[in-house]
Amino acid sequence: MGTYGSDLGFLKSNGLNVVELVSADGMARVSVVPEFQGRVMTSAASGLQGQSFGWISRKAIAAGFANPQFNPFGGEERFWIGPEGGPFSWFFGPGQEQIFANWDVPAVIDSEPFKVESASGSEAIFTKETVLKNAAGREFQIGIRRKVSLLEAAGIEAVLGIKLPEGIRPVAYRTVNTLTNLGAFEWTKETGMPSVWLLGMYPPAPSTVVFIPYDQGFAGKVVNDEYFGKVPADRLIVRDGMIYFRIDGKFRSKIGLPDGSGRGLCGSYDPSSGLLNILKYSVPSGPRDYVNAQWGPQEDCFGGDVINSYNDGPTETGEVMGPFYEIETSSPGAALAPGESLTHAQCTFHLEGDAENLEGIASKVFGEALDLGVFSIGK
Repeated sequence: MGTYGSDLGFLKSNGLNVVELVSADGMARVSVVPEFQGRVMTSAASGLQGQSFGWISRKAIAAGFANPQFNPFGGEERFWIGPEGGPFSWFFGPGQEQIFANWDVPAVIDSEPFKVESASGSEAIFTKETVLKNAAGREFQIGIRRKVSLLEAAGIEAVLGIKLPEGIRPVAYRTVNTLTNLGAFEWTKETGMPSVWLLGMYPPAPSTVVFIPYDQGFAGKVVNDEYFGKVPADRLIVRDGMIYFRIDGKFRSKIGLPDGSGRGLCGSYDPSSGLLNILKYSVPSGPRDYVNAQWGPQEDCFGGDVINSYNDGPTETGEVMGPFYEIETSSPGAALAPGESLTHAQCTFHLEGDAENLEGIASKVFGEALDLGVFSIGK
């Protein structure tokens, strides 16, 4: 990882309007870019000289909006709209074969800026109105509102339900992401429904592990581990209510948990850099239909994942985009009448410190002792 100050300077030197959220003591810092849809690009817990937690593609940012399909700028939380594939996809035109050559990220979540409605030292609000056509040929009028708020230490302790030990350096923020039906027809399973899709990109390390708790009473398949071929047993372990996923940026693989399996919480830990990441995301009560991101024909358009994690690595051609790893969360599909709204909220916590304190925090937050050395990682 580089320093936060270096990444902040790079973003500004490329003409980006960085909205920076900063704690009272100047140590916790979050960089948000409205040109990239109110994207959190990176953050730090130790000031300008501290570690920069987000993965940033300097090459892509320096090139600008050069790729007509997708500009992979990176960032530790970006706003997208699902589903990616299937009959109601926003990424393929009506009648198009859903292959990479036809894949096209909508401009509203790639190259169009969001409006800065307001910004202060601890909070920023971004808005956008757009019209999107899905693969079924329906045009949707959509309002988007995204609020990014810095959490001070007291707020972190309240949300996580812990007392931060002495010596822990935290930075955390909450995003509240809202879709509004601005059109004249109701969004249903027959028309297709958009969803809020949040994707975070982080630098990997040989010692990084992602861990996701699951509901042991869930009756279906707990985890989908066959996105790019089945994940080997030395990279994915499912036991005692916890999923452990090895992250090193050297083996392209992805996992996902369906509705009912995930518990609204996940984390990642890298002992080599003394960093614990925790994500808490909203899971609404009542009936929920999560959109399916799979490309092409689908047996169930609304049997999608609530949370995903991706480990980067060489593709079939040997190319590597990063390396990086991702943690993604989604809202249910927005079943909205005209004028109604759906909101998906997420809190991201980065905690720096010694191994004993970080592993103790993880155990308290997740309610059990975790085996964070389950892969003998780093060997």
